[in-house]
Amino acid sequence: MTDKPLTVADDLVVSLDYTLHLEGDPEVFDTSEGQEPLEFIQGRGHIIPGLEQALYGMAVGQKKQVVVQPEDGYGELDSDAFQLIPRDTFPETMDLEVGMGLELQDEDGEALEAYVAELNPDSVMLDFNHPLAGEVLYFDVEVTAIRPATAEELEHDHVHD
Repeated sequence: MTDKPLTVADDLVVSLDYTLHLEGDPEVFDTSEGQEPLEFIQGRGHIIPGLEQALYGMAVGQKKQVVVQPEDGYGELDSDAFQLIPRDTFPETMDLEVGMGLELQDEDGEALEAYVAELNPDSVMLDFNHPLAGEVLYFDVEVTAIRPATAEELEHDHVHD
């Protein structure tokens, strides 16, 4: 009886090398090259749904190109997620730039991430969308390792080093 090699399935720890390009942009947006592979528990929603779905059944050493549409990635761009804030809300010493990321808090003290979308003399347009919302994502992936998750990893819902 031969042991069948593991393939990507729910509750397995997957190690993944990846390179991400955005539609129409030849520049690499993100990559694991020169770093440790991305490790996650498959089927737990730790990575975007479109990429997670494309990995099912892959074996160690297998490579694949995956195209993820916005609805299966970081969502569509939500026009209601833009907010105009008076410029004097920000400290005078703060050097605001378009594209700059900001960590803010709502009235309940919850952390929010926003990006400066536009600068005006009296106001700042903030974008609360994920920076990749509305983008078609092009991944080149390679599964570098697969192993069963430990009971502790499954209980804690993340990979332990």
